[in-house]
Amino acid sequence: MNAKELRDRSMPELNKTLGDLEEQLFKLRFQKSTGQIENPIKIREVRKDIARVLTVMGENRTQEASHD
Repeated sequence: MNAKELRDRSMPELNKTLGDLEEQLFKLRFQKSTGQIENPIKIREVRKDIARVLTVMGENRTQEASHD
C-alpha cells in the first residue's frame, strides 16, 4: 500500500483501513508472542502502513482546516 493509493480514499475509508491494520498488527503480535508467526517482517510492514494512513489523514485534516 502506498501513499498515492491512500490519498485517493475518503476519510471513512481511511478510518476503516486504519482499524483493519491495527487489528492485523494485534494478531501478528499475538502470533509472535506464541511463537507461531511465519513472517516476522510483516509486523514492520503493517506498522509502516499504519504510519502512512495516519500521515494521509493528517494531511487531509490540514487541507480541510486551511480551506475554512
